[in-house]
Amino acid sequence: MSKIQQNLMSLQSYVLAEEREYPGATGDFSWILSAISLASKSIGNKVRRARIEDVLGDMGDTNVQGEQQQKLDVLSNEIIKACLGSRANIGALVSEEDETPTVLRSHQDGGRYAVLFDPLDGSSNLDVSVGVGTIFSIVRLGDGVKGSPEDMILNPASRQVAAGYVLYGSSSVFVVTTGNGVHMFVLDNSIGSFVLVKENLRIPETNKIYSINEAYADRFPGGYRDYLKWAHDNGYTSRYIGSMVADVHRTLIKGGVFIYPQTTDRPEGKLRYLYEAMPMSMLIEQAGGRSIAAADTRLLDVKPKSLHERIPVVMGSSEEVQNVERFLSED
Repeated sequence: MSKIQQNLMSLQSYVLAEEREYPGATGDFSWILSAISLASKSIGNKVRRARIEDVLGDMGDTNVQGEQQQKLDVLSNEIIKACLGSRANIGALVSEEDETPTVLRSHQDGGRYAVLFDPLDGSSNLDVSVGVGTIFSIVRLGDGVKGSPEDMILNPASRQVAAGYVLYGSSSVFVVTTGNGVHMFVLDNSIGSFVLVKENLRIPETNKIYSINEAYADRFPGGYRDYLKWAHDNGYTSRYIGSMVADVHRTLIKGGVFIYPQTTDRPEGKLRYLYEAMPMSMLIEQAGGRSIAAADTRLLDVKPKSLHERIPVVMGSSEEVQNVERFLSED
C-alpha cells in the first residue's frame, strides 16, 4: 500500500476492511474501536489543554490501587465510559480506576464483550509534559458464562481478542491488534481521523537497550541485578521515561526490553495484569516479540485471580527478553 493510500485509510475503514475478510463477521470490533477512537480524541484534547484548563494535579483521593487520583485520570475514565456505554455489544467496562466493573447488560441481552482499560497511564507525569496514554483490552465473554462480572471476565472461557494503546505525545498514536498483526495509526487533526501509517509493525529481534527504573535496583531480586551488571558490561544503553505507554511504544519501534520487576516492598509487582501487562503482551507478541512474568512463565499464560492483580513484567525483542530470562532462571 502506497503512503498516499495509507494516509487515506482511517482506523474505522481499516477495521471494516479487515472484517470483510471473515465471513460472518458482525462488525463488533469496528463499533468498539470507533468508540475508543472517539474517547481518545477527547482525552488527547484534554491532555494538550491540561495546564490551560487547570486539570493538572491530584484530586485529593486515592483509587482502588491505593494511588493518588489525578484530575485527568477521573476525567479520562468518565470519557471512556461515556463513549463505550452506548455500544450494545459491550457487557461490562472494567477500569483500573474503579473498584468494581460497570455492568451494562447481560450476555443474553447482547453483552458479548468486556472492555478493560487504564484510562490515562503515566498521568503523574503530565505536569512536565511527558507522553502519557490510554491502554485497552477487549475480552470476549464466553458463551453461557454466568456469575458475577468478575467471574465472567476471569473465566477461562473468556479470552482477549484485541488490545491496543493510544499515546498522547508529539502526536496522538493509536496502536492496535485484533490478533492479525499490529497496526499503527496517527491522528490527522486536519480531518479529525486516525490514519494508517504502518501495517504489520514488527519489533526488531534485538537491540542493546533496556528500560527499567534502576533507582530501585537494590530492591530487585538477584536475577535482575545480575542482568543489569551484564548489560553494563556489554555496552547496553538505558532508556526510561516512567510512562509505560511511552516506554513500550519506544521498545516496539526501536527494539530492546522493557522491565518492571517485583521489589522487596512490592513482592507481587506493581503493574496491573489486566489493564497493562495483558494488552501490552498481546501487542508485543503480535509484533514478533516476547513477554514474560518470570523465567519460563509467558505473561499471556498467567491466569489472574482478581481484577486488580499485579505482576512483574519483562517484554520486548525476543533475544533481549531471552537475555533477561537467562539470569532470572539462574537466580
